[in-house]
Amino acid sequence: MSGATTGTTGTTGDVRTVPAPAPPQPRPNGQLRISKLFRKTLVSALVAGGSLLLTSVLNEDDNDLWQWTVSIVLGCAALIVQYLIEFSERLEDMEAGQKRRIREMRDSLTTHHLEMRQAVDESFAKINAATELFSKVDRSVLRSDGVTRLAQKYTQVGEHGSAIVKTFAQEELARLAQLMESLSNGSADCAGENHEWLMDLTTCAKRTLYATSTTIDRDFWTSEPAKRYLAVQADAIKNRGVEIRRLFLVETLDEVTPSLELLCERQRTFGIDARIAVQSELQPNAQVTPLNDFIIFDGELCYETEPDVRVVPAKTTLKMTREHVQERINRFTVLWEATAAG
Repeated sequence: MSGATTGTTGTTGDVRTVPAPAPPQPRPNGQLRISKLFRKTLVSALVAGGSLLLTSVLNEDDNDLWQWTVSIVLGCAALIVQYLIEFSERLEDMEAGQKRRIREMRDSLTTHHLEMRQAVDESFAKINAATELFSKVDRSVLRSDGVTRLAQKYTQVGEHGSAIVKTFAQEELARLAQLMESLSNGSADCAGENHEWLMDLTTCAKRTLYATSTTIDRDFWTSEPAKRYLAVQADAIKNRGVEIRRLFLVETLDEVTPSLELLCERQRTFGIDARIAVQSELQPNAQVTPLNDFIIFDGELCYETEPDVRVVPAKTTLKMTREHVQERINRFTVLWEATAAG
């Protein structure tokens, strides 16, 4: 078993630890140069000595000068050959290192070129996407200044807003993007009753606003949003000439209370053509299955609320498909004409 230490047991039974020999340390460059120089000198001396010995054996004349000359020349030649070999090895190492550095530089430049090209392509793709987007906005009937203003202000919030403001802005932008996507698909919805949609759509209406009101939203007419809703309806009638009709739907005559009649009369003071439709008193062809509250804006968009088990608005839906809107228009027309005839 190997280890860092070895032990020996004495007469008393204790174990004495003997430290293991330290690993050999690498020699410095100076010592390495001295070793190489010593080796070259030794080889040259051996060649010279061997040459001197060989010439002494082969030459029978006692011409020491010639023997020494030959041995010195051969020793110097051996030394020069060693230096040439070392120089050749260093040159080969240098060429190999240079080739390696050139190859690494070429690979690095290739990688950098690919990264730069990818970055440029991505930048141009983003620019092309942004250009195409704004071109579509300019070609559409929508106001392009609103999109530009939204982008500018969102950027300003990202630059100067706090963390919570940035997060809130991101959530609002995501919600707006989701709404735009839903509208492009012909339907949008949200939880609860969205009064802001109601106000904005009434403000946008230019021709007609046909609405039904069931017992689900009776409490709405005594709320603060109802006051604002009536105000924007009055503005639509007065300034844009929008025709507004509202049917208060009840099942029986017992549900026609003085408060309902007063509500209907109050709406007429705003210019709204308001009527009460008692379904049990209508002609059979006008009696329809119970409906959710719906409002038709300009014959193109239907705003509907859906109740939950507690009979309170739990969901608001915007539907723009032509078939659905036309079906709601037909239902409203039948109820309206039957109420007028009654």
